[in-house]
Order: sequence, then C-alpha cells, then structure tokens
Amino acid sequence: MPISGSPPSTGDRAGRLARRAPHALAAALFLAYAVLSVTRHRRMEEGSWDLGIFEQAVRAYAWLRPPLVDLKGPGFNILGDHFSPVIALIAPLYRVFPTPVTLLVVQAALIALSALPVTRASAKLLGQARGLALGAAYGLSWGIQRAVEFDFHEICFAVPLLAFALEALLARRWRAALGWGLPLLLVKEDLGVTLAALALVTAWRARRADPRAARLAAAVAVAGAAAAALVFTVVIPAFAADGYAYWEKLGGGGGGGGGGPLSGLGTKLTTLGWVLVPTTGLLALRSPLLLVAVPTLGWRFLSGDPHYWSTGYHYSAVLMPVVALALADALDTARRSPRPRVRAYAHQLPGAVLAAALALSATSLPLARLGERSAYGKPARVAAVERLLAQIPDGVRVEADHGPLTRLTSRCQVYWIGGTEGVLPAFLVYDGSDGRAGDPVAFAERLHPGSRFVLIGEAGGYVLLQRML
Repeated sequence: MPISGSPPSTGDRAGRLARRAPHALAAALFLAYAVLSVTRHRRMEEGSWDLGIFEQAVRAYAWLRPPLVDLKGPGFNILGDHFSPVIALIAPLYRVFPTPVTLLVVQAALIALSALPVTRASAKLLGQARGLALGAAYGLSWGIQRAVEFDFHEICFAVPLLAFALEALLARRWRAALGWGLPLLLVKEDLGVTLAALALVTAWRARRADPRAARLAAAVAVAGAAAAALVFTVVIPAFAADGYAYWEKLGGGGGGGGGGPLSGLGTKLTTLGWVLVPTTGLLALRSPLLLVAVPTLGWRFLSGDPHYWSTGYHYSAVLMPVVALALADALDTARRSPRPRVRAYAHQLPGAVLAAALALSATSLPLARLGERSAYGKPARVAAVERLLAQIPDGVRVEADHGPLTRLTSRCQVYWIGGTEGVLPAFLVYDGSDGRAGDPVAFAERLHPGSRFVLIGEAGGYVLLQRML
C-alpha cells in the first residue's frame, strides 16, 4: 500500500490512463461528429427533409403535443410512419434549445457514446492497445460516418443500445444484455427482430453457464418478434390510414424504382463486402454475435428500393457495433487457435482495421472534410438565403423544399412543397435555380389554384413568395 502523500507509482498512472482511454476516445469522437454535423448544417448541406421531419416531431413532444409532422402531410402522426417514440427523450433539451442543431448534437453524443462499450469490451478481451485500436476503428468506420453525415435519424439511439448490450453479452452478464436490448422496441419497428436475434445469441451463450438466463433470453426472443409483428400490423396502422407504407419497398414493390430482391445484386454484395472486409477482415464471420446483424441485412437486401442497397445514408450504422464486437469476440478465440497462421492473422488484424479506417477517413469518408478550411465558414450564398428567410414571420404556414426547411421548422408551420393537401400557406420558398418551375408566381398559383402570390425576393437560387389575402 503506498505511503500517504507519496507520488503515485507508474503502475497506478498507467492503470488510470487505461481506464480513461475509452472515455477520451468517445469524447474525441463526439467532438468530431458534432463539428461535422453542425458545420454541414451551417452550410445548408442537408441531404433530405429528414432533419426537418424529426425536428417537427421532437418539437411537438417538447410542447406536450402529439407528434404531428406536417412535412409528411397536414396533421400526419409520425408514429404512423416509423414507430420511434424514443425520440421524445430529446424533447426536454429541445425545449431549452429549440433548434435543429440540438438534434445533431444529441446524435453525435449518442453515437460517440457507443465507442465506450466497444472499446472497453475489446480491451477486456484483447488487451488495452488492441482494444483501443478496435474502438478507434469502430468510431471511424464508414457506417458510423455516413450516419453522422446524413442529417438526423432515430437509429442514433439503437447504436449505443446495441453496443452496451453486446458488451454485457461478452462479459457473460446475460440479464444486463437483455436489459440493454429491450429499449430497441421503442427505437424503430424492425428492431424488435434485432432484439430477438440478440436474445437468441444470449440464450445460446448462456445455455450451459446459466440455464435460467438462457430460458429468459428465449422468452425475450419470442417477445421481441411478437412485439415487432404487433407494431407492424396494429400499432403503426392505428396512426396511419393507409397502413404501413414501407411494405411496398420489400420484395418486388421497390418504391424507389427497384425490381425485387435480385435487383442490384452486385451492389448488395459490394455493400456486404464493405460491412465485413475493411471493418473485420472477414474474421467476424467466426463469431455468433454476427447473427445480430442478420435482421437489418435481411430487410435491406430483400428490398427493391436502391436507397437501401448502398453504403450511403444511415442504414449501416446499427451494423457497425455488431461487426466490431463480433470481431473482438472472434479475435479472442482466434489468438488461441492451434493454427499459427490464424494466430498471426489475429495478432495483426486490430492494427490493420484501424489503418484501413484512418486511410478511408483521411481520403473518402465524411470526416475528411474536417481538414478543409472551407468546412468552417458560412458561404455568402447561405448568408443571403438566411436574410431572405428572415422576412418570414414566426408562426406562419410555409411551403418549402428541403433546402430552407431546417431554417424554418423551429419557428414556423412548415409543409413540403406540393404536399399541403389543400392547406394554404402564407409563404412559399423553393430552389428555383434549375428553372424547371418556370415563372415563380405562375408556379405558386398552379400549386394553389384561385390564390394570388407575389414575389418577395430571391437569393442564392431560392425564391420567396407571399400569398395575398
């Protein structure tokens, strides 16, 4: 025992540094994710209407109202689109900071938090250096970066839940693994099936060490699948007159223009390669934890919608903690293999996947933008558009396309352009730079026959009109 007042030993300092390293990594990732998201927002680089949709839902929760999202249609309840009541947890913070930036920062924090259990579990299995390497490779993985880049989505809650659940599973804390997995039912409708897969893997791992926990896990698997079926067939249709709108994207429907499960097979296989090769060197295939990824991969690859096939957007984020911890589990087994080549491969792989993540991050992935000076300034075009939008009073109805949405959803009642379903907006703003809409006043009056509009101004290609009373 050290003498009181004596300097800490080298071993004590090393131990503290080892314990703090996962937290330091998560903090650094949070800073990088938040800067990436917020600077993109400052430059008006949102890729879709999704951030506006989620802000309208969170804003409604913040003021204790039903989550009606007018961007999806006047009075549309977002629970009839995707079942994601978990986003209500953002509402208290949004009430204090009513801006879309709040959602982006929350997403950055949640996804960065997931690096903590990934790093801790990896370090416990493989040692501090290799564990930290796997944690950093995970935090820089392409699936995580694409999710941070593409606006805000509810899956930011699923990523840390899965990471903590799998950390507990690897530590043989069976009930904790199930406990972390259960809230997935509130994140998105398909994650009930993911919970079932997680519970089945838990039951398999616990079957000899703790038969009671294995039976509990089997029951949770049944409950997760049943809950997903209930949400798909009863809960969501209760909020949507037309039922669950995404069925048509599975199989041959292909709402995005696809032709069924065999459509885009080359792209699908390429995406599968990206999921397994640069992130795990294929070694994750040796771990049963990889089965937790099967439901998400399944619905994506069955879909005829090409948006689901690719490595873009946010669809691969929930796969990243699964493949990362499946790799840690497989490495733990492989390093004790009787085959020298397997042991050598396992020894080198943590450094290799980190090197791959760093190389991609420095060249082709979204975080590469953080090294560009232009990322931190506000373009003159954006400043001009914001001055134009400042002419719109608070609280009025506005019809807009995706460019100006997130400058308006925190203070106006915003509808998607062409989707007001007879509701008359006070203002209309859209990107007219391509000229396809023709004369702005004539375009507005075609959208709303019998109404008269006047042109208020133009900036950065955007056109602002006001309806005459």
